[in-house]
Amino acid sequence: MNNDNQMLHISQYYSGIYTQQLTQQGEGKPKRRRKKNKGDDVNGAMMMMRKRKLSDEQVNLLEQSFGHEHKLESERKDKLASELGLDPRQVTVWFQNRRARWKSKKLEEEYSKLKNEHETNIVDKCRLENEVLKLKEQMCEAEKEIQRLLMERSDGVSINSPTTSSLSMEAAMDPPFLGEFGFDNSFYGPSHEGLEWVNNLYNMPYHM
Repeated sequence: MNNDNQMLHISQYYSGIYTQQLTQQGEGKPKRRRKKNKGDDVNGAMMMMRKRKLSDEQVNLLEQSFGHEHKLESERKDKLASELGLDPRQVTVWFQNRRARWKSKKLEEEYSKLKNEHETNIVDKCRLENEVLKLKEQMCEAEKEIQRLLMERSDGVSINSPTTSSLSMEAAMDPPFLGEFGFDNSFYGPSHEGLEWVNNLYNMPYHM
């Protein structure tokens, strides 16, 4: 019985010491601070901008600076922030938002331009298709007119063919005109046969 009481006292003693040590260790351990990231800095700057509204003069100066360069270097950003009485992070966030709006506007303008060009191309395509149809109709009409003229010409030749054949027969029956002396495009002098006595008469000696 005495041994049991001694063991109980010893266990209670050591358990109290262990609990006290744990309590001291817990109180002495420092708490870790949460590290800030870049997102916290940007959010903080945005909250600062919301709390402090920019004046018209500040906005105009920022717009002028953005017109010269869309992205500021560190020195230029600090100088501009000092001139405007703003925090450099506030200037950085303003330029980031301004670049985002500028890119969005450029995309909208490019989309509108491409859309207008597409609509213009569609109108031109429809116009060209109509012109092609008109040209095809004109070609069909021209082919019909050519066929009609060929038919009329063939009919005219068949009607006039008997007269033509009769004229050719008459031409074959009549002898051609051969000129004044019976030959076509030829001239022959008269023959002196039988007139030798005339020459003899002139060549006879004359006696007185």
